[in-house]
Amino acid sequence: MKKNQTIPQLIWQFFCSVKLAVYLLVILAATSMIGTIILQNGTPQQYLRFYGEGAYNLIKVFNIDDMYHAWWFLALMVILCINIVVCSVERLSSTWKIIFPKKIRFNPERFRKFKNLKMFTSDKDVSSISNHYETFLSKAIGRVIKEETPTSTIMYAEKGRWTRMGVYVVHFSILLLLTGALVGSLFGFKARLQLNEGATSDTAILVKKRIPINIGFSIKCNDFDVKFYDTGAPKEFKSNLTIIEDGKESFTKDIIVNHPLRYKGINIFQASYGAGQPDSAVLEVIRQSDKTVIRHTIKIGEEIRLPENQGSFKLEGFLPHFDFKGNNLGEAFIGKITKADGKSFQIILPIKFPTYDKMRKGAFAFVVKEFEQKYYTGLEITKDPGVWYVYAGFILMIIGCWITFFMSHQSFFIEIEKIDENSSKISVSGTTNRNDQGMKLKIKKIVTKLKDK
Repeated sequence: MKKNQTIPQLIWQFFCSVKLAVYLLVILAATSMIGTIILQNGTPQQYLRFYGEGAYNLIKVFNIDDMYHAWWFLALMVILCINIVVCSVERLSSTWKIIFPKKIRFNPERFRKFKNLKMFTSDKDVSSISNHYETFLSKAIGRVIKEETPTSTIMYAEKGRWTRMGVYVVHFSILLLLTGALVGSLFGFKARLQLNEGATSDTAILVKKRIPINIGFSIKCNDFDVKFYDTGAPKEFKSNLTIIEDGKESFTKDIIVNHPLRYKGINIFQASYGAGQPDSAVLEVIRQSDKTVIRHTIKIGEEIRLPENQGSFKLEGFLPHFDFKGNNLGEAFIGKITKADGKSFQIILPIKFPTYDKMRKGAFAFVVKEFEQKYYTGLEITKDPGVWYVYAGFILMIIGCWITFFMSHQSFFIEIEKIDENSSKISVSGTTNRNDQGMKLKIKKIVTKLKDK
């Protein structure tokens, strides 16, 4: 490090360090692995159960429960972006001079010392083979620079100067990938929405913050369909959705798992489903004394009078899961009985256990005989405005790596020296900025073709 450097110079030296890039990449890789091990976007109860209170506090302090959006993780990516830009700028000026020189110069003595130098003799004089070699070199490589002396002719040609930019294409692709990740983290979201059949909503719940977010348009679930295997496991489930914007229906589409609906940069995935609230049920009211049965079709929220002025019954709601002493009894309706004296209490009517209410030993027992099974669709709604940066970054990464690893800047040197009036000595060598072994093979091929000229 130079003495008496200013603060801006020290900052510049810090960010142009290759070691800094290596350290940042190692840290990001390590923390990314942690993010795949530690539960992300879970509930506080889950973290307390899995990791304990002490570890949970540490997780919350460093935002490890949403690590890829944590301030320190995003800061590491920003520092890496700055590091890549500074390193590229630091080395670009010298590379630029190589790619776009004011005048192409070469040192013949340098080429004469290369280990890949090949020499052979020809029974032709210098002037008779010079034009043939120049034409060959021009077609095979590119523009030829030719220097002549009374006893020799020197030719120089090169190609692929621009391939030195391959590493900068890779650098730029990394910047695009990091920018896409940053943009997605800062301006994107991931939310969930449960919609009953026939319901419409323009608001979803953010996965991380668990607060509502307006998605900018409404989604209506027209219909939900689920098919089952013989084992009872779901085979396929799909939702028929309509997008409504400014009060007008834009379009309707079926979505299934892995085939989302995309609209204005927002992706709507079929993620789950569950039992939704039915509109009504067929209810049997059984008089316990003589087993007399009265059947009613009753809507949720509707109230009916009980026989003999015994009060009233109101169907209040529906539970997809009813837990009784730690046992899940499945789907159940909730009702409220109001006696003639004004006292009221709730009762639970599990679908799978029709005799459940008889255990209450009241004057009347209630049994749900049938109802129209409805479902809600569970939608995952995501927005990632950085995805196009990521796509462009991957494409440029492939192009840059192809240029960097499979293409090179190559220079070729041919010297024709006069031996006597009827013979010449030819020397061929070359250099490349990568793949020296490949250059040796190319020199051999050129020598073989030149011998035939």
